Amino acid sequence: MKVLALFALASTAAAFAPAANKASSTQLAALDDMAGSTAPIKNFDPLGLSTLGSDETLAWFRAAELKNGRVAMLATTGYIVQAAGIHFPGMLSKDVSFESLSAMKPFDAWNAVPDGGKAQILGTIFIAELASETQGTHYMKGGETPTIVFPPVDFSGVSETTMKTKKDRELNNGRLAMIAIMSFIAANNVPGSVPALAGLDMF
Repeated sequence: MKVLALFALASTAAAFAPAANKASSTQLAALDDMAGSTAPIKNFDPLGLSTLGSDETLAWFRAAELKNGRVAMLATTGYIVQAAGIHFPGMLSKDVSFESLSAMKPFDAWNAVPDGGKAQILGTIFIAELASETQGTHYMKGGETPTIVFPPVDFSGVSETTMKTKKDRELNNGRLAMIAIMSFIAANNVPGSVPALAGLDMF
């Protein structure tokens, strides 16, 4: 979990950043026009990760940030829903009810899920990832960045200006969600590490 959190931070810092030197390839000149380059801190890249590699490397960083952000938004929402005690009716398995899981801390609830259930979840994630990576021209070869596999969303009728705004919002919300879920993970594993969450029952 800690490695994934550090990777998410690196992806975020790398995906939108200023040109570090003129020798860097042409992608750096277009960073200001990339989705997610917004106020108050545009092109934030203190480690200069955006200058590594080629255009394909930058495309990979951007896709990684986008996917990490989407996962983080789902994870943050799921953590809050679980912490609020909201759950599905019925049984998850023959001996584990959704109600019993809702009484646990989110990470404890995950540990209580039967191995078969975990395998189904991870298998679904693998299939979704495979589907997003095999649709049309790959993003590292000039194709579009990964889209949402399910449910499919049709943006064909959205104007370019509106689409740019939507992409900015998605990336910025994803960045905030990455910070949020990393804070939840820290508070769960290191009591008192996040003062704003100290003393709450679900951390």
